[in-house]
Amino acid sequence: MDMLTLSLIGAVVVIALILVGLYFSYYNKIRQYENQIDEAWSQIDVQLKKRYDLIPNLVETVKGYAKHEREIFEKVAMARAGMISGTPQERMEASNMLTSTLRQLFAVAEAYPQLKANENFKLLQEQLQGIEDKIAYARQFYNTSVLNFNNLITTIPGIWFAGGRSKREFFNIPEGERQAPKVQF
Repeated sequence: MDMLTLSLIGAVVVIALILVGLYFSYYNKIRQYENQIDEAWSQIDVQLKKRYDLIPNLVETVKGYAKHEREIFEKVAMARAGMISGTPQERMEASNMLTSTLRQLFAVAEAYPQLKANENFKLLQEQLQGIEDKIAYARQFYNTSVLNFNNLITTIPGIWFAGGRSKREFFNIPEGERQAPKVQF
């Protein structure tokens, strides 16, 4: 073989190694972002579970003072039930519905001064506020992870290595639900 042929073979081997390295690099980065999204959702799920567990205590405390507010309690129970299973998107929607319903529950509580002064109710409010803050942070981390993943698989050269993966959905809050429930009176 002459020197030109050897140089050509060497160049092809180097290019092939670069492409293989690039493929593995992007494949690994895509997998890391997918794992990060899954972990971020898991963190949201943990906080939603804490909120889910806190709600019955809050409802029972309010029920003691506002026995005739049955519709609100039914809405809370329905929203809470929606958070048990389903896809992450369905559970996000149930979480948004629960947030809206909690606003209504706290509006009902506003009409009962004795309830607002109840130490158990105050403690539950503080716990719920802490959980809501953690949910907000977890949502932010989830959305940042989704953004990084979506950017990677929709830009060149990442799109070449995405392997048919599609963009992930952000954790969006419905337009009318942009505020955290008011838990301080």
